[in-house]
Formats: sequence, structure tokens, C-alpha cells
Amino acid sequence: MTPTTIDERKPVFCVAGAGNGGLTMAAHLSLMGFEVRLYNRGEERLEPVRRRGGIELLVRENCNLQGGEADIAVTTTRMEEALDGADVLMVVVPANGHRAIAQAAAPCLRSGHIVILHPGRTGGALEFHNVLVQAGLSADVIVAEAQTLIYACRVSNLAQVQVFGFKNTVPLAALPAHSTPDVIRAIRPAYREFVPGDNVMKTSLDNIGAIFHPAVTVLNCSRIESTRGDFDYYIDGISRSTALVLEAMDAERVAVGAALGFHCLSAREWLYMAYGAAGRTLFDAIRANQGYYGIRAPMQVDHRYIHEDVPMSLVPIASLGDMLGVPCPAIRSIITLAELMHNRDYWAEGRTVESMGVSGKSVREIRQTVLEGLSAPPPARKG
Repeated sequence: MTPTTIDERKPVFCVAGAGNGGLTMAAHLSLMGFEVRLYNRGEERLEPVRRRGGIELLVRENCNLQGGEADIAVTTTRMEEALDGADVLMVVVPANGHRAIAQAAAPCLRSGHIVILHPGRTGGALEFHNVLVQAGLSADVIVAEAQTLIYACRVSNLAQVQVFGFKNTVPLAALPAHSTPDVIRAIRPAYREFVPGDNVMKTSLDNIGAIFHPAVTVLNCSRIESTRGDFDYYIDGISRSTALVLEAMDAERVAVGAALGFHCLSAREWLYMAYGAAGRTLFDAIRANQGYYGIRAPMQVDHRYIHEDVPMSLVPIASLGDMLGVPCPAIRSIITLAELMHNRDYWAEGRTVESMGVSGKSVREIRQTVLEGLSAPPPARKG
């Protein structure tokens, strides 16, 4: 099948990942009337869904979503079973797991399949597509990434999730960029909130989680450990002083984008676009976002806000900055502190210009890569 044939009927979704975002997306899609196939690498998170017979979606009053008990057509740890009959693979796992999902999916993907990373973090679509190419995939598969997760959500109990916020607008871009309209059209029956992004480098650099997650966790490490996260993460954890650090990091991210010729939204602009939250400063805009109230902090600092967002968000931004001659001292300081806290080499673990396939490329060549995509070397001509 091709993306255009999906328009004639409801698409079938495969959701890869049974964490906060994956369970929420699977439940929401099911309650909207779509067939959902839920994949997870391990059985542990699938078993409660099977016992319950589905997923309960709880929705806060300020969210314009339907809650209730959602049926899930298939729950499986076998990728071939999950993708059988599916049109769109929604990858909703920590960015550290993108490579493993790509490796598992490569033998099962067929021409016409669409893969969307929710979100790609920084360089996700480039890395995912490169894994497929290295695996020898020749099928016509589109890989895309969302700029951020569309839900603010948490697992509240076994096979039960709660939605605190639902974003009004989320940019989405495909690799290659000219396939973005096909992806938007394919998922439009379910999500009108996804809008065309310029390209995957732009969605990657507009990764606001890079600003809101690692620094807030690092700067609140003592409070997290002493209270086991007993405070509102965004509202209590981001003071005026903390917000100034976030603004410095944000300015570096925007500068890296500008060096590539892209205008990146500031974090304050993004809050207004995604949530309608406005303010004269970043601190004020965060306080104006009702979706952030009630979201508790992590119970420990050994959390994906560091071990995912540092290597998969901050490291690639700083790596691009190094190559482009854009200093990123604030971002580098948070990377260093996170490495000291966890005794890990996040530079070695993280996405760099090398793993994103853009090392040594000129700005023109990088832009050409995201517009035309990565491809395997052409076969040798006979004769």
C-alpha cells in the first residue's frame, strides 16, 4: 500500500512502547475508533494491559480529549505480529531505544509503511533511517519525527494513564522533507494537531525537551533526592534563577539552528504555540501553562530526563555547535554535571555529528541531506 491509499479508510496504528507516552497514545487512538496494535520489547508492561483487557485513559478537565476504557487489538513483543496489517508505526520510546526499534522493525517493514518518532529528540529520524539503510532495507518506507510528544501524561496505575495536557500544534517532518505532506495526510484522520515542519533538522533543533528536562533535573537534584520528587516539576522546580539558566541554554540551541540557516522557536515562543501559554519571560510563560500544574518531579535523578535527554538532545546540539563554530557553554555545563552525577560518558553514548551522518558536511550538504534523505549506495551498473 502507499500513503495515498490510507486516505480511503481508517489507518491501522502500531504503537511501539508501553511507557507513559505509548500507553496514552494507544488508548487515545483506540477511543477515537482506530485499530491499535501495541508492541513492547518486554512482557512486563504488556501483561497489565492484557489482564485489564485494555487501557484506562484518565483526562483532566482542561484537556479536550475523550477518556474511558480503551480496547487494544493486539499486544505483543513480536514486531512482525505488531506490524502485520498496520499502516503507521508510532515509535513512542525513549530516544536511547530508537536504534533497537529500528533494528527490530527493519525485517518487517514494507513499502508504504510510515514510521513516526514521538519525538525524535535531536537527530532521531536521521539515525533511525540510517539503521534501516545499514540493515539493507530496500522497501519504500518513510521515516518522520515529531518535534515533541503531543501529550503531557503519566502512568498512574497498572494499565491506567492520566493526561495533564494535550498540545494544540506539533510540527512533524519526514525524511526526505518532500514526503512530509504524505505523512500528515496519512495520520490526519486521527490527529489534526500535527502540522508540517520544515524538515527533520528543524524539528530536531526545536526539541524543547532538551531545555526543559536535563537542566531542571540537574539543578533540582538535591530536592529530588531528599523529597523523592514530592513537588511539581515545572512549577516548583523552575524558579526565576533556574529559568535564567534555561534561557541561556535555549539561546545556544537557537544559535546552532541559525548557523544552519533555520529559525528555531525559542522556548517561550514554543509554549505559546503548543499550549497558548504567554508571558514576558520564560518563567512567566511556564507559570501560565495550566498543563504543567500537577506534573510531579521524578522520584530519583536516575531518570530519562538525564540518561535520555542529555545524550540524545544536548550532546547532538553541542556536537553540531562544535562543527559549526557555535559555542554552547551553558549546554556543555549541564552535560558535564550530568556525567559527574551518573558517572557516565554521555558524549560517548550520545548522538553526534558522526552518528547523525553529517560529520564534515557543509551547511549546504546538511540541508541537502535532510531535504533528500539518506540512501544506500546505488547498485553497480551491469556491463
